[in-house]
Amino acid sequence: MNYFSSRGISSPVSAAQAITMGIASDGGLFVPETIPQLKIGDLENMKSWNYRQRALYILQQYLGDFSRQEIELCVNSAYNQSRFNHEKIAPLVRLDKGLFIQELWHGPTLAFKDMALQILPHLLITSMRITGVTEDIVILVATSGDTGKAALEGFKNIDRTKVIVFYPQEGVSVVQKRQMITQEGNNVYVAAVAGNFDDAQAGVKRIFADNNFAARLQAEGLKLSSANSINWGRLVPQIIYYISAYVDLLDAEEIKPGDKVNIVVPTGNFGNILAAYYASRMGLPVNRLICASNSNNVLTEFINTGSYDRNREFHKTISPSMDILISSNLERLLYEVTDHDADRVRGWMQELAEKGYYEIDDNSRSIIRQNFQGGYCSDEDTLDTIRKTWKQYRYLPDTHTAVALNVYEKYRNTTGDTKPAIVASTASPFKFGSSVAQALLSPAMLENKPDFELLKLLSSAAGIEIPTAIRDLESLSVRHNTVTTAMEMPETIARFLNI
Repeated sequence: MNYFSSRGISSPVSAAQAITMGIASDGGLFVPETIPQLKIGDLENMKSWNYRQRALYILQQYLGDFSRQEIELCVNSAYNQSRFNHEKIAPLVRLDKGLFIQELWHGPTLAFKDMALQILPHLLITSMRITGVTEDIVILVATSGDTGKAALEGFKNIDRTKVIVFYPQEGVSVVQKRQMITQEGNNVYVAAVAGNFDDAQAGVKRIFADNNFAARLQAEGLKLSSANSINWGRLVPQIIYYISAYVDLLDAEEIKPGDKVNIVVPTGNFGNILAAYYASRMGLPVNRLICASNSNNVLTEFINTGSYDRNREFHKTISPSMDILISSNLERLLYEVTDHDADRVRGWMQELAEKGYYEIDDNSRSIIRQNFQGGYCSDEDTLDTIRKTWKQYRYLPDTHTAVALNVYEKYRNTTGDTKPAIVASTASPFKFGSSVAQALLSPAMLENKPDFELLKLLSSAAGIEIPTAIRDLESLSVRHNTVTTAMEMPETIARFLNI
């Protein structure tokens, strides 16, 4: 299978080339030429398979220039008991009749990004071998919090790679920041960016489009790639867990073959819910894809109106991984709903870059409305949802999962749609524990308490042990304290690499 740029100027490439390059030379995102179709009976057959077997089958459909043995090695290296603390990798938890949480945070960094970033290094190294790349790869990452740590952890000490992470200086949780600035590894670099995530993301995109900088790296035997979900190798593993969740529901006899489900995803950069869209296009029986946003509700407005406008107030929220106003992966959806009309997509992306605004045509808007539902909630509603979920089900969601639960409840109450729902739970509650604590603890208990003290109080109140990966953070030494601006990012990279 070939992969095309969503902007239509770059030449088609193989899967291994797309993964190695990360982003097309014209600035577009790589998309598959066709979407593979699940065969009749595939979902039923998968019931007896473990997560690794399901992953192998699905990845084979997309990675045509990889051998079965190569994919199997990647899968087995990523999804094992030494990396994930649950044997099912992405287990389902039943909250109520027809309401299920899929926990995507049982990997080493306690966030859903591990689902892709534990396998991406293996896919990338294999791709380099397949394509004959001789340069070492520099992985460039802009993060709103979770991707950064997951990339650092996934790529640390991997031969022929270096990973550089940029995060918004004041736009991540205390735990997220601590996870990144204490990261060990002989090939990892971290820098805070003065500004928000969109500033960091824009800086990374400018670097990828800078031919002079690429030549500078090439002269040193280096080549850029990405671990953000703009890289197809990051996105394709995320398709797996939605299909796996459906199969688990079949296996538990919660649904019958062919029954449609709703999938609810908290998202800011649109990658996680886009993976669910690709799963549905493969033939997974999906009724609605419910896109849940916080107060930065640019995606809700887009889904409801067809107008994308980033010219709005930016809100810092208690669900910071969704504090994003430029959703990069939306470009791939536009390419799909316009029947691969790259000219139109390129025009919209140019309008976004120049004006911060674009409006899609009526037909594309209609297709999106047929598949997606958008909703958002405030910080106050997020805390209230955490409180209610704990009281009703004795289940403690993090702030992002609470956004999804709140938006889903409003959707169900408004539409009366009671089809089974899979809610993507994107992080351990302790990753955003100081915010989650606000929902469970009294103001007196919260007053003047540092973040790590709040984690201990939350653990005691909920009767849930703090995960080791977070509990030990406070005692780790800070290894990365660089602060830069978006415009200074190229020179920051050059200093890191000594070029």
